[in-house]
Amino acid sequence: MTAIGPTLETDRLILRPPCAADFEPWCAFMADEEAARHIGGLQAPSVVWRALCSVTGAWTISGFSMFCVIEKATGDWVGRLGPWQPEGWPGTEVGWGIIRDRWGKGYATEGAIAATDWAFDNFGWHEVVHTIDPANTASAAVARRLGSTILRQAQMPAPYEALAVDVWGQSREDWAARRASR
Repeated sequence: MTAIGPTLETDRLILRPPCAADFEPWCAFMADEEAARHIGGLQAPSVVWRALCSVTGAWTISGFSMFCVIEKATGDWVGRLGPWQPEGWPGTEVGWGIIRDRWGKGYATEGAIAATDWAFDNFGWHEVVHTIDPANTASAAVARRLGSTILRQAQMPAPYEALAVDVWGQSREDWAARRASR
């Protein structure tokens, strides 16, 4: 199979474009009510298939999309994260979703740093945002660790138009200044 995008590595993670083998673990992820609560809710395998194909297709159409997150120590699929901007989206997002048994390990932060660096380096974005349900305190904490603040509120596009989100984010300049100071 030909790679549709790059593979990024962090100390503990491999971020790579999705492939057919990601379907089963992605189904398990979206069948976990707690893990899926703030990212569209429970999804049947047929809906997960369309989501996987949407993410994969975005690589071809946009040149970027979510990466699948692989834990280096085990080779396990542990989530998806990365740049995301479907039609009508409230900004140039780097988002994340990690399986519940890996919560609290810092994987979302670690992966989002790598994905944000990659997006800023490759796409000329002026800001990176994170669309977060106000009730999702765990994702808000990740956004804070990344140095993001609430920039505005927005309504999500269909089929999630009833969902109002906080749009967290920061400018390219703020990101670069934080990265330089580390």
